[in-house]
Amino acid sequence: MTTRAEFIARIRAEMGKTRGLPPAAPARRPERPRAAAEAIRRELAERWPEALERFRRELEQVGGVFYRVPTLAEAAPVVAGIARDRGARRLVGWHAAEIGGDLVPALAALGLEAVSMPPGEVASAAERRRLRELVAAAELGLTGADLAIAETGTLVLRTGPGRPRSTSLLPSYHIALFDRTALVESLAQAGVVLESWHADGQSRRDGAVISFITGPSRTADIELTLTRGVHGPKEVHAIFVEAPAGG
Repeated sequence: MTTRAEFIARIRAEMGKTRGLPPAAPARRPERPRAAAEAIRRELAERWPEALERFRRELEQVGGVFYRVPTLAEAAPVVAGIARDRGARRLVGWHAAEIGGDLVPALAALGLEAVSMPPGEVASAAERRRLRELVAAAELGLTGADLAIAETGTLVLRTGPGRPRSTSLLPSYHIALFDRTALVESLAQAGVVLESWHADGQSRRDGAVISFITGPSRTADIELTLTRGVHGPKEVHAIFVEAPAGG
């Protein structure tokens, strides 16, 4: 049996292997967040391919899987392939308006039991409960992404009508669709965009939660054994769509 002194000594030894925290300082809030965010977008119009390649590398480093398709329609076979390889059939997704198009018919034709969330607020408690049960029973959750941060391979998702947080948290396999309009190069740039979302004191969406997703869910709480999928999806798949929605 490990004694308390041995346990503390082990923690000190493990902490001694690190170089400590890097120096950090709070970022300065831009005076005009929306203008600053637009400047970032203009700069990325020229160098988004480099940002995308870095996002791919960082995503794969944290255990995510990256795909690239020319159009949204061509994402459906990719999603179906992910499901087939994992023996999954049930998929729940954000409303079509929140991912740029309706993939449900194509996914159903490829053998999936696919449903999407309703577009607005759900007033009925019974209907909210039904939708929660539907999401909890699904093996795959299909969402969009509001930001894709190249520096860390992180997906940023906002909640709101038609895009519940549970879609990215409860299913075992999270699949996120995004295009180059979601790309930013760094956490600093992501912070500017977040400021622009709330520049007038109100979010552009009604949701109360912004999720930062960096690879699959991981925990090492028990015996320091790394386990995936305990507190969220055990796999994260990001599909880059070359043609932006509506473009």
